[in-house]
Amino acid sequence: MNRDQIEGKWTEIKGHLRESYGELTDDDLEAAKGDREQLEGQLQQKLGKSKEEVRETVDKILAKV
Repeated sequence: MNRDQIEGKWTEIKGHLRESYGELTDDDLEAAKGDREQLEGQLQQKLGKSKEEVRETVDKILAKV
């Protein structure tokens, strides 16, 4: 999924992220605002997971939308 597609479905993606990770704030999600790399970085920082774990999670969420 490219950046334009992510931005277009951002509201739906945010909902899936909140379901999976309740500790994410609106500020965390708005900081990423459709930028996959930034989103992955936010998740890594907030959740303390490895880059690979975060990438797999994001891939699963993007596959749902």
